[in-house]
Amino acid sequence: MDSNKQMEMSRRLSHLLVLSADLSKTVFADIAASLNVPVHLARAVLLLEEPAPMNDLSQKLACDKSYITQLADQLEELGLIERLAGADRRTKLLSLTASGKALRTKLAKAAGRQSPIMKSLTEKERAQLAALLEKILA
Repeated sequence: MDSNKQMEMSRRLSHLLVLSADLSKTVFADIAASLNVPVHLARAVLLLEEPAPMNDLSQKLACDKSYITQLADQLEELGLIERLAGADRRTKLLSLTASGKALRTKLAKAAGRQSPIMKSLTEKERAQLAALLEKILA
């Protein structure tokens, strides 16, 4: 492939990836809004499957550790999480409450129904896309 075609393909793929990501973000924001939950809290709830240290959540959200304290405060205020003692006194685990688990289930089901990827692609195509994205991110 000559360099002009390669550059054009690179632009096209980058543009399509950005548009796809933006569409997915918009759909998720709509889902969160329909459940009266701010997007940043909805993302955190989806990522908390098991009680986990606050540091784990900061890594999954790719954000600063100091932000997680504020996030945990907001989640706790809404009754979505509780803080548990970890292996040592310095470690706090975040654990979803029954309300948090119910919200996670609602978010996951709605995302499964409304996600552009889930709606537009077959199971085989989703597996192919996942493999390609993992290859890009490796």
